[in-house]
Amino acid sequence: MRNRAFGMLFLLFGIPNCLPMPPGIPVICGIIVALIAAQMVIGRDHLWLPQWLAKRSFARTDLRRIVTKAEPWILWVERFAKPRLHLFADARSRRIVGTVGLILGLALLLPIPIVGNIPLGIPICILGLGLVERDGAVILAGYAATGIGLLITAVLLWLIFQGALAIF
Repeated sequence: MRNRAFGMLFLLFGIPNCLPMPPGIPVICGIIVALIAAQMVIGRDHLWLPQWLAKRSFARTDLRRIVTKAEPWILWVERFAKPRLHLFADARSRRIVGTVGLILGLALLLPIPIVGNIPLGIPICILGLGLVERDGAVILAGYAATGIGLLITAVLLWLIFQGALAIF
């Protein structure tokens, strides 16, 4: 899959964050997304994962549940995704996607209650689909979703902080 592996792994580790998951899963996914994105930022053409991480896996039941819930959404988006706007999907642009992915991956480490990391998981998936399909329009949509997701996360963090201040 060469450099399309970056997009596939964005999808694979972004999808669990689009669904309610037990605590810990978003942190693991965030670390992996950040590692993948960092490799994109430095311009790697092929994905590398440390051996200890490459050997990790999801439980088959969790993976089946994730794929079953996500499949209709992925199929819906794939109807529209096609190679276009190559300026936003070429190798140089992959570094920008990597930078955005790194920010999203690190933001997944934040413990957000209620909606969890759904606002951050959605843009990771959109960017992943854009990378896999080499669709600059989908990547641009991923940037827009990133802005919205980070805004929602910032507001939630501010509300948590305000609530903590009210207690003290």
